[in-house]
Amino acid sequence: MSMRAIISVADKSGLGGFARVLSEQGVEIFSTGGTRKAITEAGVPVKGISGLTGFPEILDGRVKTLHPAVHGGILARRELPDHMGQLEEHGIGLIDMVVVNLYPFVETVSREGVELTEALENIDIGGPTLVRASAKNYQHVLVVVDPGDYVETARRLGDGTLDEGFRKGLARKAFRHVALYDTAIADYLSEGSGAFPDELTIGMVKSQELRYGENPHQSGAFYAGTFSRGAGIGGAKQLWGKELSFNNIADADAAWCAASDFEGPAVAVVKHMNPCGLANHEDLVEAYKRALAGDPVSAFGGIVACNRKIDPATAEEMAKVFYEIVVAPGFDEDALAILKSRKNLRILEMAPGGGGAGLELKTVEGGFLVQTRDTGKDDISSWRCVTKRGPSDKEMKDLEFAWKAAKHVKSNAITLARDRALVGMGAGQPNRVNSVHLALRAAGERAVGSTLASDAFFPFADNVKLAAEGGVRAMVQPGGSVRDEEVIKAADSLGVTMLFTGVRHFKH
Repeated sequence: MSMRAIISVADKSGLGGFARVLSEQGVEIFSTGGTRKAITEAGVPVKGISGLTGFPEILDGRVKTLHPAVHGGILARRELPDHMGQLEEHGIGLIDMVVVNLYPFVETVSREGVELTEALENIDIGGPTLVRASAKNYQHVLVVVDPGDYVETARRLGDGTLDEGFRKGLARKAFRHVALYDTAIADYLSEGSGAFPDELTIGMVKSQELRYGENPHQSGAFYAGTFSRGAGIGGAKQLWGKELSFNNIADADAAWCAASDFEGPAVAVVKHMNPCGLANHEDLVEAYKRALAGDPVSAFGGIVACNRKIDPATAEEMAKVFYEIVVAPGFDEDALAILKSRKNLRILEMAPGGGGAGLELKTVEGGFLVQTRDTGKDDISSWRCVTKRGPSDKEMKDLEFAWKAAKHVKSNAITLARDRALVGMGAGQPNRVNSVHLALRAAGERAVGSTLASDAFFPFADNVKLAAEGGVRAMVQPGGSVRDEEVIKAADSLGVTMLFTGVRHFKH
């Protein structure tokens, strides 16, 4: 008896050639809908599923493969006489191969304006059932979900090398294919629920293998989450340059998140996950120059990100400095040509949308920490001036900028700002006063007249005194320390403005 195969695929790449090879090897093919049409157009003999079931497709195609004549032929264990006897009793033939991949659910719900009804209609039911059934019985049934496996499957079928290891590998890929699909659906239906589910699955698709991980002795790969729907760094399009590394991707994400957090034109320069330069200005070229001036030494070999399309003038300035990557939502044609003149530069174009919504995951040994992302606007109107001296209009603008910048700096974070540009930064220190020291040292003379933001409250007045000695005139911090009164008193004695936000922005 010849082999029999069911083929029903959403991704029809390579389908015609694969079906032709199967047919030439004596495989009898059954198919449905658009797949059957594509196989017929390729000149390959194919029969409808109703030829197996003796029952027509119903409910607009919702029910077509859900039938004992299909699943009995897939799930029967060939080595059990009882199973084979039952098939013979009911006139059911064996199915030896299932070639299925699923409706493009993620692509559908990623389109703007898609309604719930359309999304639900793109949830495949028969496909996952076919895949799971054949993967469960992989020792007898070949299950192929990836067009990339067509050539090898056909070759092994032809030379009789369909061994246990190959079959098991296809089954493993099949179960992951279905799990990814179900996770994408669950993510979509979870939108707006605002809850942490008792059971959480994570769907990711490998974008690329990496040469190594954070260090050369570590292995690494980059996966894009189905929940992102093509937004963020997972949906970035590389326009130029060599492959990205593990650290490149992490830093590019940090740079993009910092720059895109601002409404007006903004530029971020990131080194080792921290912005060493950040500026917000109506003119993009000026924003870039001010960001670079924040720490031009550290900028060397860093990542630069803009939240606006890069024009030729900005590209000319960027081309003067060695950067690993330039990230932006778009590039003028002339700007792109200028940047491509830098041989070792990578250029990333970010996809529209995103905004950092959803959950943030951090790995710990044995599990994950999960939280909502620290996104959204701070309510500036709720800030409270706790000192005798209030901020000037200019200081208030700089305090707002410094506060937003502090969100993107590793804790304990201290940021110093002047004219909506970062002039000094202290990050990742075990105590806050060390971060103040580092920020003042980085700023130098620019600290005089600057504003300061602290991502969490000042536990002692020594932070205020040190900052004031360095020339800081206004500060913003969450407040909430048991020593708030002592801290405020120190600020008043030094003539320094202090605002409390009531909000903390730790970033570990």
